[in-house]
Amino acid sequence: MTTPPPTPPVGGPPPHRPLPPPRRRGADWMFGGVYGTVLSSALLAALEQQGGEYTPFYDATWVLVTAAAAALAHGYSHHMADHHGPLAHRGRVLVRALWNEWPLVAATLPTVALLFVSGLVGWQDESAVTAVGLGLNTALLFAWGSLVALRVGYRLTSALLTGAADAAIGLAIIVANAVIK
Repeated sequence: MTTPPPTPPVGGPPPHRPLPPPRRRGADWMFGGVYGTVLSSALLAALEQQGGEYTPFYDATWVLVTAAAAALAHGYSHHMADHHGPLAHRGRVLVRALWNEWPLVAATLPTVALLFVSGLVGWQDESAVTAVGLGLNTALLFAWGSLVALRVGYRLTSALLTGAADAAIGLAIIVANAVIK
């Protein structure tokens, strides 16, 4: 005697089907802002060559090109992690995923502008430009963390602590730059 398979209760769960990964909603400007600022700080420190020729326009170009490459890689990897559906739909999703990385590139613009302006005005002290850039980016990291924490509802003290935690990343790059050089 065989027993029939149990019937699911009325209103029970639908048949098992894998759920698509959660969608990203628009540009994540907090992630992009912090990531782009940290990236530009690391590049600024790495491009500084003691005893070498100072090339601010070249350095500014490399910061921008690297940020664009990182944004493309990040957007594409998000797309590949959750692409599904018809080809035309996947193409639109890819374009949107790549477009949503603009905050990462935008966050490098203060460093790019500093390097560009230093080249225009003939500021040849590369270590001073690097120090100003790293200080500026550390202050921007503090601002990113604090403002976003306030925006999502943190109290002032917690928001300032969050900003300090973000700024600690910038300070770590400054220390690493000093130790390595």
